[in-house]
Amino acid sequence: MNVYFGIDQLLTSHPSWKQYPIGMVTNEAAKTYNGIASRKALQDAGFKLVKLFSPEHGLSVKGADGAAMHDGVDELTDLPIISLYGNKLAPTKEDLAELEIILFDVPDAGVRFYTYLWTLTYLMETCATSKKKIIVLDRPNPISGILTLAEGPFLEPSCSSFIGRWPIPIRHSCSLGELARFFNETQHIKTSLEIIACTNWNRNNFQPDWTIPFVGTSPAIQSFESMLLYPGLCFLEATNLHEGRGTEKAFQIVGAPWLKNDAVCAQINNILEDEIHATPIAYMSKENKYIGEKCNGIHFKVKDQAIFRPIFFGLMLIKLIKELHPVDFAWATYPTNVNPNGTNHLDKLLGIPNSESLFDLPFASFLQWATKLTSSKDWEKMMEPYLLY
Repeated sequence: MNVYFGIDQLLTSHPSWKQYPIGMVTNEAAKTYNGIASRKALQDAGFKLVKLFSPEHGLSVKGADGAAMHDGVDELTDLPIISLYGNKLAPTKEDLAELEIILFDVPDAGVRFYTYLWTLTYLMETCATSKKKIIVLDRPNPISGILTLAEGPFLEPSCSSFIGRWPIPIRHSCSLGELARFFNETQHIKTSLEIIACTNWNRNNFQPDWTIPFVGTSPAIQSFESMLLYPGLCFLEATNLHEGRGTEKAFQIVGAPWLKNDAVCAQINNILEDEIHATPIAYMSKENKYIGEKCNGIHFKVKDQAIFRPIFFGLMLIKLIKELHPVDFAWATYPTNVNPNGTNHLDKLLGIPNSESLFDLPFASFLQWATKLTSSKDWEKMMEPYLLY
């Protein structure tokens, strides 16, 4: 059965506000079921769009990770674009003054540190203070809504940042519409919020089950395979390991000129043989780290997505590499527009303080820590009142 998005449902309706001045937070990855850009589909259907807002990576979804985006004009609709990942992270009251309705339609990756979720929360706060209605055009979680697959840790308040403002697990197994309902209540935002839900989505479904071609949500997430591994391999950003950016297999590979890839593969395949398979490869880095150098790499292939635990896998991978390369492995900064000096990046990703020191634990103690840390057993109960599917 075909899955239809919130945008598809809106296009079949005739809301009373159709001719009100409308603003829209969106990007090029936000498309209808049949592949038309959401903003263009609404404009062609006679909705009175007057202004666009773009999250990280810009309206084009081509901006580099962490790079500031600027205001502009959309070539597709001729509408002005206000960046929400440049000099500001939230629209101002002046930005919203002429608008009656604010639409939000941005595809997510199902992970706490993917910033589109937090753009939504800032938008909700501004809409609350400006007395504007926000309507979320919902989309399925591409790595499934299976709440038993959610993985922690929950964010600790001391590690709050734009890659994690409030306490939720890293892999949350929810739609953005569900999280908007959750935050509106638990963070006491109390904005005027409406969710236009998708239809025919089963929480057990992963993106390939939608029978719709994959649409890349950011420059390094251009395939479902990358998206499935991203929750764990994103931790590589906080190390001197290359995460595959600039290749066709970003977040599907790890590499470095000094990596003993055969040894690491053997250990991964032994420990996680039911979930994932690791294969030694060689490749040339073209972006980020080790540019122009040949990297000894590892390509990962998930064997069973229904049981795969990407957060646990990512932590285990770094621990194994660190143990095998005590001289070459190092932690690294990761400068972005919202964290210019790039410090404490692993703490911000994991959501816990002093996280690097935990990788110095003896291996048995590390396994116990990682197992406990990634548990999110209370999450399903916490989310139950806010679920839409």
